[in-house]
Amino acid sequence: MGVQASTLINMPGVVIIILVLLAFPVVVGLSTAALAALIGHFLYSDAETRHEGSELLETNV
Repeated sequence: MGVQASTLINMPGVVIIILVLLAFPVVVGLSTAALAALIGHFLYSDAETRHEGSELLETNV
């Protein structure tokens, strides 16, 4: 016996749950990476503003 198309049509909730479980780690990973990039940008900008004119900024490449 194989999986029939009518069986999948009768269980749309199962298909939706499986798709959500497959997509969830990808969405969490991408959103975490975007949040880290945003925080890093703001912290870098803040450090540049606070330490403007310092000779140590030239050594930070």
